[in-house]
Amino acid sequence: MGFLTVGHRGVMAVEPENTLRSFRRAEQAGVDQVELDLHLSKDGALVVMHDASVERTTDGRGLIRDLTLEEIRGLDAGLGERVPVFEEALAAVTRPIQAEIKDAAAARVLASVLRERGETGRVSVLSFHDEALAEIHTLLPEVATVLVASDLGPDIVPRAQAVGARLVSLDLTRISLDLVRRCHAAGIAVMAWTVNSPQDWALARALGLDGAATDLPPSQGRDLPAGL
Repeated sequence: MGFLTVGHRGVMAVEPENTLRSFRRAEQAGVDQVELDLHLSKDGALVVMHDASVERTTDGRGLIRDLTLEEIRGLDAGLGERVPVFEEALAAVTRPIQAEIKDAAAARVLASVLRERGETGRVSVLSFHDEALAEIHTLLPEVATVLVASDLGPDIVPRAQAVGARLVSLDLTRISLDLVRRCHAAGIAVMAWTVNSPQDWALARALGLDGAATDLPPSQGRDLPAGL
């Protein structure tokens, strides 16, 4: 594959994160894929938000799991944007989507939506939690899974293989050239988060990465080094 540029929560440096406005702006800016985060509401909706609680990104309070979708819909997610559900994000953009899930329960709901909507080819599923990815891989083996990890120990390759992941998404500041080579030798691509500055992009090139998640529109965030 070519170098993959992923809009992190849309383009969260310039738009309210994880909103339809941010996703559309990311697509217009030319990212290859749009990344978003999913939690289950009290009534089982796939709510697009990074944190487990609503405080940081909305004018509300409480945990997503304790709030109904109707209650979450009443919150301001920034610039008058409402907190979307996953199905709305699917409809808002045409680019491939990276959907990060937090637990196995969300995995089961997401798998059902992807199957019903016929979107198993456009959406890849990310998680820090191996069991959530394993659940997706079991339910929908055709869906691409991406292991997200901050602990980059020697087991990263077997962990990815165990959940069917052909791509790992790792903290840029902790990636070594040896780790990239080990992943590539196993047929596993490597992308990094979060890559914003010219120095970050230069490091991504030096490490031979296959992609990066960025908070900025490509035209604003970087002068992409030659060769990526």
